[in-house]
Amino acid sequence: MKHTLRLALFFVAGTGLLFLGGCGQPKWNSDYNLSQARVKDGATTNAIASADSTAPTVAMEGEVEEKERKRKKKRNKKYFLGYKVKRAFVKSGRGSRETVETFSFLDEYEEPNPYAPLKYYYDTKKRALHRSGSEEKEPGRYKVLHGPYEKKIDGQVIEEGYYYVGTKHLRWERYRRGEEGILLDKTHFEKGFPRDAKVTYYDGEGKKLKEVLPYEYGEVQGTYYRFYENGQVEWIGQYEKGRKVGVWVKHYDFRGRRHFEYQYPETAYDKEFEPYLIKEYDRHGTLIFEKDKFDKRSQAAQR
Repeated sequence: MKHTLRLALFFVAGTGLLFLGGCGQPKWNSDYNLSQARVKDGATTNAIASADSTAPTVAMEGEVEEKERKRKKKRNKKYFLGYKVKRAFVKSGRGSRETVETFSFLDEYEEPNPYAPLKYYYDTKKRALHRSGSEEKEPGRYKVLHGPYEKKIDGQVIEEGYYYVGTKHLRWERYRRGEEGILLDKTHFEKGFPRDAKVTYYDGEGKKLKEVLPYEYGEVQGTYYRFYENGQVEWIGQYEKGRKVGVWVKHYDFRGRRHFEYQYPETAYDKEFEPYLIKEYDRHGTLIFEKDKFDKRSQAAQR
């Protein structure tokens, strides 16, 4: 009897466990939770798919931007400081003295600053670089230099700098020939004039130049210019360590013609003396006086 009772109890307990196990199973495998699991799996899958599909798009956009940047950079090589330029070079000499000058010039002619003391051009007829203190009259022949410049002798760079509409601009450097990298001198320009020069004008708009007082290392040094109000050069001369040196020239107010030439000490280290007249010209450009040689000034005054 007891044995039969135990079997019955074991049977009931087993049935109960099976029932409970059956009730617990839907907690993990119900249609609702299965749908939720699929939604989550789908979201993850979609996110991965989205990431996979988005990544190539980002890469493609990056590639397009990079190509566009390179294209613009390549295109901009044809421009310098807002002007379209062309590149060229000229050769001279042979062997160890072969000289190669590489430069850029304006694609379309533009008149250099009339106040600039020197203008630089490419003479297409002679295939050589040309320097002038006056305006050129043949824009078809003379191309205005604008952009980087480099001069090599026997493959070694001995000079480099930049031009701006026919004038020296920014930093210019010269190197010792035969000694790579040995700097001889370095100068800075601002559109034809020393960068540190003190510049004054006749007008308030900065268009009518009056005077250029050169400065280097905190003292007056370099080429001095004074202009008439019409733009013609009146005085030109050199300063060295704050002193006037060499020959100073005064011009008439037209065609850049010389009037007087005065002599100052040759260097700043020479003994000072009162400057004296060494040459005088009439308005036609004829020499009428030269110190210790002749004096025709009275004759010129009677004309």
